[in-house]
Amino acid sequence: MRVVSEQQLVSILGGLPTECPRVVASGNFATPRALLAVADRALPRYRLFVLNAQPGLPDRDGVDLETPFVGAGMRGSPRLRYFPSRLSLVPLLLKQTLVPDIVLLHCSTPRDGTVSMGTEVNILPAAVEAARARGGIVVAQVNPHMPYVFGDGVLACDEIDYVLEAEEALGSPVPRPVADTSRTIGERVAHMVPDGATLQLGIGAIPDAVLGALSTRRGLAVWSEMFSDGVLRLHEAGALDETRPVTASFVFGSPELYAWTERNPRVVLLRSEKTNDPGVIASHPALISVNGALEVDLYGQANASRVRGEIYSGFGGQTDFVVGALHSPGGRAVIALPSWHPKADRSTVVPQLGSVTSFQHSFIVTEQGAAPIWGHDANEQARHIVEHAAHPDARESLREAGRALGLRLS
Repeated sequence: MRVVSEQQLVSILGGLPTECPRVVASGNFATPRALLAVADRALPRYRLFVLNAQPGLPDRDGVDLETPFVGAGMRGSPRLRYFPSRLSLVPLLLKQTLVPDIVLLHCSTPRDGTVSMGTEVNILPAAVEAARARGGIVVAQVNPHMPYVFGDGVLACDEIDYVLEAEEALGSPVPRPVADTSRTIGERVAHMVPDGATLQLGIGAIPDAVLGALSTRRGLAVWSEMFSDGVLRLHEAGALDETRPVTASFVFGSPELYAWTERNPRVVLLRSEKTNDPGVIASHPALISVNGALEVDLYGQANASRVRGEIYSGFGGQTDFVVGALHSPGGRAVIALPSWHPKADRSTVVPQLGSVTSFQHSFIVTEQGAAPIWGHDANEQARHIVEHAAHPDARESLREAGRALGLRLS
């Protein structure tokens, strides 16, 4: 790898023969902002592919934003191109359809001839391979604040073409207090988690509340798309199986969490083709998958992707883990959400969804109760959702709407 200055990198990127190159960059809270700013100066036109982009990314004329999972930094942009895809299949998108010309990584400082992608592995190994196969280039921002994390994000230095040395603090999500509703839902879900279970939890207040309610469990393992500070709290409480590493494909949280991952053999970050492979997920006994949703309907379907028809996020890994958990011996796929949306002032249980992210879950859980889904006929599913998951103020109207849809509801 060759260490270059910002000006040298501007000349290198600006001299590429492709008129509108595709740039794939680390996403979530690991985006190499200094490196991306240089690329934006060098390239009048380009396509920017980032997963769960956070605010502050380039969004101007000449930049086409591409993603299969929309974050706050791309949401609502008129230049957004959304590509629906399960996270486990995004590497195929990069190798077959959206092949990168430039990959921008955010890495640790070198150790023993290697660097680590740190907190974000995800689809990046596939992006590097696809760029290499195309004759593209790989550029890394080397940052002393990025932890060296073991797993598939460890690269030999000679796999990187150019390095920009730039120090910047890693981003963290804004901490939010756990509301009473989320705490109640978290406790309900936690009752479904036995000792020795394997956990996958999505992003948000409710998954965090579930983790907060599991401190007295023992022998838990984590096989997930991502994890945050709640897993560190389980480790501190002695709830985790010390013989099994915490395994995910990316991590975001507090500086304390990032420090915990530094050369920690208890943490392994793998490429998303492994963590999100439904067959691999199913191989873990008692895998409990807990994911959120914006809405659910009387057919037991969940929408976690769209608001009023407009794309809000995407499939992410929810569909991968729902399928994997259902095939896991003793596994359960749980969708957890409040029964009422306070801002919209309406029920989150609706008669029929127009946009579906996942379906055929084990349970739908709200602060009202747990509605069993798997193993019940369609009418029983609808009755359980109305009686155990829906807000009381919405139940009668849901029964009427369900009957109009042909469901037999008492």
